[in-house]
Amino acid sequence: MLRNTKQLKGFTIRAMDGDIGVVDQLYFDDETWAVRYLAVYTGTWLSGRQVLISPIAIIHTDWQSRSIHVSLTKHQVEQSPDINTKLPVSRQHEAATLGYYGYARYWVGPYLWGPSSYPDQRAIEPANKTSEFVTRQSEESHLRSTEGIIGYNIYAEDGEIGHLDGFVMDDEPWSLRYIEVATRNWWPGKKVLVSPAWIERISWTSPELYVGLLREVIKSGPEYIESIPITREYESQLYFHYGRPPYWPNDVTHSESLSLRDA
Repeated sequence: MLRNTKQLKGFTIRAMDGDIGVVDQLYFDDETWAVRYLAVYTGTWLSGRQVLISPIAIIHTDWQSRSIHVSLTKHQVEQSPDINTKLPVSRQHEAATLGYYGYARYWVGPYLWGPSSYPDQRAIEPANKTSEFVTRQSEESHLRSTEGIIGYNIYAEDGEIGHLDGFVMDDEPWSLRYIEVATRNWWPGKKVLVSPAWIERISWTSPELYVGLLREVIKSGPEYIESIPITREYESQLYFHYGRPPYWPNDVTHSESLSLRDA
């Protein structure tokens, strides 16, 4: 199901033996736009330390009680590798964290989650992947914070259209399907959705994001209202309007190339 990621902020993370903390923000991979980690604020339990929890650990998400149940113990989380979330998270830090929990490295393998298309605790890293490959990949971290790019200015092919105001996530593969564009700087009152697959370039320093669409096409596109659930009918109208092929006829987790390069 498609969910606005704003709904996840403040969700309680429940371990098998007690609460760990609350979701503060998400870290996503800017190549595939998959949500790789939940940054969890542990409060007084770990003296305000933030920990990263992979969606691989999630057993169940209870949207009504605003809680996420994970297959971890508090002791496991307490002893996990310390990561300063105020600094860029390196691939070495990720490898250490995933290795600690026994999870497959998502960057080793052909699918969105490495050996699997979905975050799956049963997936193990393919044995034929050499350590040389892992070492070579270890310098190429592409993690971005969702909170860090909120507010980015968004440009169409012929001018500015607004700013990035949020994300819509598919909670099965934990993939960001759409970015939420607030057009109030240009056309007050309307929000629209744009697929990350239509982004042509992102300048992480400016900060600016460029999509391969015209302003008028975006202006006349289907309006996004956060309080109304996104249906497949709405998505079909969206893709038809923009003249782009939908993601669902093929592999829903890897049907479009989302690779981006820094400006």
